[in-house]
Amino acid sequence: MDRSGQQPVTGADKNAINLRHKTRTAKHKQVVDKRIAAAKVDKGLLLVITGNGKGKSSSAFGMVARTLGYGLKAAVFQFIKGKEEVGERAYFVRDPNMRWERCGEGFTWETQDRDRDISAARAGWEKAKEALADPTVHLVVLDEQTYLVNYRYLSLEEIMPAIEARPAMQHVVITGRAAHDVFVEAADTVSAIRDVKHAFRAGVKAQQGIDL
Repeated sequence: MDRSGQQPVTGADKNAINLRHKTRTAKHKQVVDKRIAAAKVDKGLLLVITGNGKGKSSSAFGMVARTLGYGLKAAVFQFIKGKEEVGERAYFVRDPNMRWERCGEGFTWETQDRDRDISAARAGWEKAKEALADPTVHLVVLDEQTYLVNYRYLSLEEIMPAIEARPAMQHVVITGRAAHDVFVEAADTVSAIRDVKHAFRAGVKAQQGIDL
């Protein structure tokens, strides 16, 4: 037996398994190749990453890394929790193609001042609109943007025109829980990250390199 407790596959059984694998993957390749050949549109995408699970901002920052890796410009506007120093910012701002704006003063339960939070959000949005109008910026990340709508700091009528009027090849990522239906309907790609388990609920504090 192998380490899994199963008998190793040998001889004729192994050959049959290999043949089935080859047949199945060949069919899969045909389907994938057909889809790739049919994908003719080239455009700037609007992506929404929402849900209660961990990893929404991390996913967006992964796209920032890809963008910078190609020598293209990226801009991040970090709302709500923007007061915190995060490892991604500390690393990415070394790149001359990176613009990172902290547009919040911390979580709402920290500031406890709605007027201040609204003021910070609106000031940050004015900066974000500059990037959304700049054709040299390949990727714009609106981190925690969903909360600006959910908390009524900004209206969809203020937000959507700037996103819809952006340069044709500019990509935009919106992150945050409970994305409004308007964001979801307008998006090209939507991912909802599900919360299954989180170390914080077991009393583990936020860890550098993992949570911040």
